[in-house]
Amino acid sequence: MTPLLLFAFAATDPAASFLNTYCVSCHGEKVQMGKRRFDRAPVDWEAVKGRVESATMPPKTARQPSSAERQAFLTHLAKQAPEKIVLRRLNRREYLNTIGDLFQMPMDQFDPTSRFPRDQQYAHMDNIGETLVTSGYLLEQYLDAADAVIGKALPGTTPPAPRTWVFKDHFRQQKELDGARNFNKLTQYMSLFEHPRTPHYEGAYAPLHAFSEGVPYDGEYEVKVQVEALYRKNPYDAKLLGTDPEAPFRFGVVAGNARAGYLQHEQPIQPLLGETEIADGGPQWLTFQVRLDAGYQPRFIFPNGMNDVRRVFSRFAREYPQFLPEDQRKVAAGIVPGRIAMMKYGQIPQIRIHHVEIRGPLNAPAVPASQRVVYGDQPFAVERTREILTRFASRAYRRPASTEEVDRLMGIVEKRRAAGIGAETAMQDALKAVLCSPAFLYLSAASEQKGRLNAHALASRLSYFLWSTMPDEALLKKANSGALLKDEVLRAETRRLLASPRSKAFVEGFLDSWLNLRSLGDMPPDRDQFGAYYFDNLQDSMKTETRMLMRHLLDENKSLHDFMEARYSFLNRQLARLYGMPDAIPAAGGHVFRKMELTDARRGGLLGHGSILTVSANGIETSPVTRGVWMLENIFGTPPAPPPDDVPALDPDVRGAKSIRDLLTKHRENAACMSCHRSIDPPGFALENFDPIGRWRAKYPNGAAIDASGQLPSGEAFTDITGLREALAGRKPQFARFLTDRLLTYACGRKFDAADRPRIEAIAAVVEKKGNGLRDLVEQIVLSEAFRGNGN
Repeated sequence: MTPLLLFAFAATDPAASFLNTYCVSCHGEKVQMGKRRFDRAPVDWEAVKGRVESATMPPKTARQPSSAERQAFLTHLAKQAPEKIVLRRLNRREYLNTIGDLFQMPMDQFDPTSRFPRDQQYAHMDNIGETLVTSGYLLEQYLDAADAVIGKALPGTTPPAPRTWVFKDHFRQQKELDGARNFNKLTQYMSLFEHPRTPHYEGAYAPLHAFSEGVPYDGEYEVKVQVEALYRKNPYDAKLLGTDPEAPFRFGVVAGNARAGYLQHEQPIQPLLGETEIADGGPQWLTFQVRLDAGYQPRFIFPNGMNDVRRVFSRFAREYPQFLPEDQRKVAAGIVPGRIAMMKYGQIPQIRIHHVEIRGPLNAPAVPASQRVVYGDQPFAVERTREILTRFASRAYRRPASTEEVDRLMGIVEKRRAAGIGAETAMQDALKAVLCSPAFLYLSAASEQKGRLNAHALASRLSYFLWSTMPDEALLKKANSGALLKDEVLRAETRRLLASPRSKAFVEGFLDSWLNLRSLGDMPPDRDQFGAYYFDNLQDSMKTETRMLMRHLLDENKSLHDFMEARYSFLNRQLARLYGMPDAIPAAGGHVFRKMELTDARRGGLLGHGSILTVSANGIETSPVTRGVWMLENIFGTPPAPPPDDVPALDPDVRGAKSIRDLLTKHRENAACMSCHRSIDPPGFALENFDPIGRWRAKYPNGAAIDASGQLPSGEAFTDITGLREALAGRKPQFARFLTDRLLTYACGRKFDAADRPRIEAIAAVVEKKGNGLRDLVEQIVLSEAFRGNGN
């Protein structure tokens, strides 16, 4: 559309008229602020809608539309966009969960998706149909995964009789330690020195190298360990060791597989099998009941061990010569002599492992649950082939399999039999075909009436929304009867699914998508500057805090505005210490999270969470631009446009710039930069008092004072984070609509745009009348036409 046509069209089209009156002067033929032009097609209506809705555009200095004009414009946009039908395949985590539930098979030590390509994302969301493409490579991986899954689920073997493996004396650990251990004749035990997040893994894991083959069969095993906890209280500097001398030692068991890499290092699959606090001294016996897959073994860890024992070894003789015999003080300089001297004379915190016994498999059924769920209570028989395939396909497809679908599966069996394949193997090939079928890999959008999903498709959408997996038997029963289509039944099932521990998948999946928490750790903080992030395991603790807040809001149906305003949080000792409350939680049991009231107003809500403040930094320093963009994308709901190609990146050598604020002020002198940075920079500056892992600071590392003041484009001024939070309190309706939009997008697995504004506003209005409870919001989303529709 040419500028002339837009002016002519403005007489009849309200949207064009609005753009012509309020937007074209900055986004027209002569000027394109932010590299956006609204005087010709195509117009980025979603960007326009977001700016007008949030009142950030037109800018404060420009002519302003009245509230009625804004509303009329937004309402008109909502009526224009067409309906959409989007087919969505399972993403990787949903595939894994579904395989586990379909076969009633634990998946913590089995990952058939390890070679799947990474799921593409839209606005951090990994479940959007438009972006979940199915490539030829992925199809090949589905075939390989099906082979692995069926082989795992139907092993065709019987469990071996329980036996006991005993390990004592002559332990090996790793070459870095074994030289010193052999020199000092200390091989009668293994020593754990470090926590498992250290850079060098020097005593971070204690594996059983003599048991590299692992257990012979999937099942339950008893693991008995004789341990000794030494030198929790010691004469050394706690900062050098990176430990909390007041906290009891913790001892853990993780799975390990020699085929996956070095047993003494971190591995891709290493679920925590058990953990306990242990008393000082010993030796003492600990007993764990653990589940291990064939080929795995138990490995032992020291979760709150030292941060970098190699550094301790190298500095021991130099900093603590008084603990060495006089004739050893010069000899012990350097890393290798330091190891030898420290192991013989030192008193560094450690857990010694003297004896290990493994017994199992225990109480293993003659037929594994994964085989029983496929074959039923009877063994395979040729005459049962169709019965087995019908039942399995119906569960896999999350609806009754049709006669035609089962006929096609029987055709596969017949072809394989004709090729000389045995009856059971041929049937298993048909099972693999089910796992590669679109009916399994894609969520159904089948209609019932008036564009609504049928009961089975609705059951799947609900289950994948709240559990990230297939419907359970109870939900399928409601779908089979058609009762799920009734409001009261759908609401009751929503509450049941939310109350289940399995809704943990919803909390984690949504927070990863909305707040991009899945990226926490992608830019790891510098170990020298931010060692606490590692030795206090803050990455996991930060995620836990934010997840527990959302869990609390759901369970108690607390206001969704507590995401921003909560004066409480869920902390352990390590996070409390990070937040400047070192004595708030006692050392004993300090790793356990608890709800705590916050007296520091700077910490209220998500903007005080370490997870948010870390994921919005780069691991080395903070940037008001990076954090400001994060705020616009995830809190304000008005993501900025990408920077124009012809605008240079920030130049730290801009003449006269003495601080990041000066630098950005110079940057905004470019008119093309000003249009976006006037929105980006203020919320970013409000977070500058938090360092890259969320600790409060008043000055930058160079000693310069931090100025966290700013003014939002809508006019609200503030001096720090508490002022910004007060400004956001005046934007509650906008935040509620944005959160509704994010939840609805996640729930339906499709993008929402201007056409959906009335639906989003209607949901938010109902929830507001109910008190803005987060559980109410989830329920209203499920009951909405957008959620129940087959394409909208």
